[in-house]
Amino acid sequence: MSLPIADIVQAGRTFDPKNRTMTGDLRPAIETLFHELDAAKVDYVLVGGVALLAYIQGRNTQDIDLLVRPDELTKIDWNATVKDADFGVASYHGVNVDLLLRSNLLFDQVARERRTTTDFAGQRVRVATREGLILLKLHALPDLYRRGDLARAALFETDILMLHQGVEVDDAALLDELAAHRPPHDIAELRRILDEQRSRRRFV
Repeated sequence: MSLPIADIVQAGRTFDPKNRTMTGDLRPAIETLFHELDAAKVDYVLVGGVALLAYIQGRNTQDIDLLVRPDELTKIDWNATVKDADFGVASYHGVNVDLLLRSNLLFDQVARERRTTTDFAGQRVRVATREGLILLKLHALPDLYRRGDLARAALFETDILMLHQGVEVDDAALLDELAAHRPPHDIAELRRILDEQRSRRRFV
């Protein structure tokens, strides 16, 4: 598997209608970022919109999303800032990086158990598996709905639907795994969402 990470982010920046300024070529910085992460032995895993494009088509994104340990944030110079117990941000030579902190038990579990590798710029990049990405999307949905962030919730539901296309995914096993991190009523609602997605059949 090969993933053109730099081209994906560059295209997302270039064609964003909200981006009213000219975007320079970020591709060299993105390539250097992953080389530097490896050189500093940062145990990262790529997630988010870029990782999704290893499995589905049509997703647009402007940022790099990484699972990373909080104690490794200072291993490279990227102005990393912790926002709360689970998330942080960084900027590497103009490249925006969203950080999912592995002090969160589910994030750490995905990083340890739901990872694979992909080719990028002559190196192997660690990326979440399809099931790992579904777990992260499911985990985020209840909070998005409670905050009233319906646009992002709808996007995440679409991502989950697309990640199921053409493959067999054991949803029951994923929900069992998620149950250690979410209350029972959240799991029940997530199960209803997945059942509804599986029941959709158009023009048959």
